[in-house]
Amino acid sequence: MPRRSGLGTVVGALALITAGGAAVAVSMAAVVAVVMARRVVTPVGARDEDLRILAVDLAAGEIVLESSPEADMAGRYGLWFEHESGHARLGDIRSHDGRVVRRDITGVDFGRLDRARRGRIDGWLHLGPWELSQPYRNVVVDTPLGPAPAWFVPADGDGERWVIQVHGRGAKRQEGLRAVAPAYDAGWNTLLVSYRNDGEAPDSADRRYGLGGTEWEDVIAAVRYAREQGATRIVLMGWSMGGAITLQAVLRSEEVREALVGVVLESPAIDWADILRFQGSAMGLPDQLGDVVTNVLSGPLAVGLTGLAAPIDLAALDVVARAEELEVPILLLHSEDDGFVPIDGSRRLAQARPDLVEFEVFEGARHTKLWNHDPERWTGLIGGWLERRSADRPGVDAEQADVVG
Repeated sequence: MPRRSGLGTVVGALALITAGGAAVAVSMAAVVAVVMARRVVTPVGARDEDLRILAVDLAAGEIVLESSPEADMAGRYGLWFEHESGHARLGDIRSHDGRVVRRDITGVDFGRLDRARRGRIDGWLHLGPWELSQPYRNVVVDTPLGPAPAWFVPADGDGERWVIQVHGRGAKRQEGLRAVAPAYDAGWNTLLVSYRNDGEAPDSADRRYGLGGTEWEDVIAAVRYAREQGATRIVLMGWSMGGAITLQAVLRSEEVREALVGVVLESPAIDWADILRFQGSAMGLPDQLGDVVTNVLSGPLAVGLTGLAAPIDLAALDVVARAEELEVPILLLHSEDDGFVPIDGSRRLAQARPDLVEFEVFEGARHTKLWNHDPERWTGLIGGWLERRSADRPGVDAEQADVVG
């Protein structure tokens, strides 16, 4: 039987107690809201291995998985197993009968895949920049909390154009490696950064995520580093929560905007209230519970209930409400089938600023797995958009750039 999370246990209890009394159910709903709020802001430790492995034939290069939304995804993926002590690469689907999925095994990096019974699919196909064809360097960014490791992948050219990759919640720098090749081919250097509480950069005092409301300071430090190294045109690319972090850096820092020529958002967290409602509904909880979680995170009791150093002003993180402040072109990529961060927030941002936002909708891809699902389209969109930004001047929006050339 799969291991149940603390939240899943509380949800189950809530379902049973609801039949026994409305007052008790209300109390339990409050408990669920607090547990969910703590989970959102607490850095991810051990990840659930929710994929059931039915059989492995290494000689035939085949793995048999129980059908699930993750197992059924087209494309190439990483597979973590045995509590992340093992890692393999999965290729395309060989067959699918509605119950089981047979996929290619393209490699086993470490661990005994033949003994594994459960695993977790990841969109990171690459474990590090050493697996790419481009040279790279280990560098350090001096953040407000101390030195944070980063990877720098230089491109041919004058070295003035930089893409800074900001990974998502529970992820690490590897998440952005998929974007290195199109950036390199378009003549853009890539800096893949770490930030507070991600397991690589220094922790904050509370060791909690700020959902973009604190981490943006580390992105400013990355921009400062790039400019000290000669960057004059910078693109920020944020994945999932990294999208929220990126947008907060843009909105809050003149230093960032001085060198910024564009933003790329991959499956971004645009509206946290909407995300919390969506995730609660996916667990079978009432929509209203997501609003309660929002109030817990934003209210005066957030410090005591969640361990945060200060409440998170989620209203201030609503970038759609501040969309008129955005000034540079944005490439926005999201899948209808995200399954974790609903596409609605991205739609609202695109509708609020159609003059700046190029909105590309994918179908059939899951959260931050658009490249895995359709690498040709994804790579073409990133590379083509970066090529169009190569001559842009910082602070000049798309319409102005067409005029000034």
